Amino acid sequence: MGASHAAHSPALRPYGGWPAHPTGACALMSCASRRHNPERGVIRVRTLSETLPPPQTQLPQFRIAVPPPDLSRWTAGNCGIAGVHHFEATLPGPHVALTALMHGNEYSGAHVLADLLTRNIRPHRGRLSLIFLNLAAFARFDPQKPTLSRFVEEDMNRLWCADLVHSSHTSVEMERVREIIPIMETVDALLDLHSMLWPSPPAYLCGLTEKSHALACALSAAHPKPPLVVQDGGHEDGPRLIDYERFASNRTGATACLLEAGQHWRPESVTTAHIATQLFLEQMGLLSPQPLCATPAGPARCAVVTHTVLAHSSRFVFTRAFRSGDVVKKAGSLVAFDGQDEIRTPYSNCLLVLPNLRPMRGHTAVRLARLVDSA
Repeated sequence: MGASHAAHSPALRPYGGWPAHPTGACALMSCASRRHNPERGVIRVRTLSETLPPPQTQLPQFRIAVPPPDLSRWTAGNCGIAGVHHFEATLPGPHVALTALMHGNEYSGAHVLADLLTRNIRPHRGRLSLIFLNLAAFARFDPQKPTLSRFVEEDMNRLWCADLVHSSHTSVEMERVREIIPIMETVDALLDLHSMLWPSPPAYLCGLTEKSHALACALSAAHPKPPLVVQDGGHEDGPRLIDYERFASNRTGATACLLEAGQHWRPESVTTAHIATQLFLEQMGLLSPQPLCATPAGPARCAVVTHTVLAHSSRFVFTRAFRSGDVVKKAGSLVAFDGQDEIRTPYSNCLLVLPNLRPMRGHTAVRLARLVDSA
């Protein structure tokens, strides 16, 4: 995951709606209704503060503890579409999809899919699709510059909209989305595998429908250490794959969620993605249950995003190096500076979701969420 690429977005938006795509190709009107806005609160304050902002977080030298997988055996696919593998059982069942490499430098999930293919995993019933999404960006991965291969031309995870698919807008990522969309039209359940740039514990992200929340909670609760489950309305600058209408609409039974498995290039992130994938395929009935190394700890911890904080300036800096899942107990607590603005929590026990410690101007710096009962 990571920041968006809308260069001139407003600095703060409680969920209000997707604007027109920057290319002008699509107003996204049919992609979603106005975004859910459960509450509003003043979190951005212009002030002449006596508190000096801390220095901006330096981009660290990232250690590549897990090298990229060798996908040479799998890039051709087995169905006429590059990177797409379909397997069908004789018994009827759901069409289940696992996707990885939405972003070219997030390859924890690609290790998992490659392992499934190497072990000749086949579904007991239904249909299984294993999809390596952005192979073009992955091919550009350079361990000396590991952050630069996220995409080729634009973030693929902002393009999953029927209007865009049928528009004249074009890019490497857009053309790849057009290849994949027909598959998604038949998928009943999807798990999209991601990882994070900054150190943070794993989390499941899902849309605002009950069906997606139920899927994420069921997966989380089965982990030996249940990851946080975060419900949100997506990004302001375009829909994610899990926001695609088939998954986000209450008019269908199809559902999807996204796993942030941990930090990029770390072995524990690959392990988490392996566990999540096994649990997902078991819960969908495609694989037989396998014993995990530990008993699940209990129900998932759940939160709903209420505000998205975008960096209005190039001088956005947090008061400390927050991690995703950190909870700020007191309402009105100072958590960041954005130029002359202070960013403060709108309510008590405010949970920070995926803070970007070095956001570019116009990009998402952090999402603020309220903890809710998992039941």
